[in-house]
Amino acid sequence: MNAIVSEKGQVTIPKELRDKLGLRAGSILRFSDENGVLQARKFQKDDPIRKWRGRGKIPGNVSVDDYLKQSRDAHRS
Repeated sequence: MNAIVSEKGQVTIPKELRDKLGLRAGSILRFSDENGVLQARKFQKDDPIRKWRGRGKIPGNVSVDDYLKQSRDAHRS
């Protein structure tokens, strides 16, 4: 796939690649020069797990330690 660099240094990333790589408006790309080859890497500014941390519920209204013990004991049987 080819793209043309505009006078302002802008390039349009082909839709097929944007879709495949999950690039959306506002996505951040980090550019580097690797031995004369331009490379762009998708940059995640936030930990994707962070927004879910603390939202899970443990079945049976027990402590985390008790739940883990029950879970481990069930797998040993």
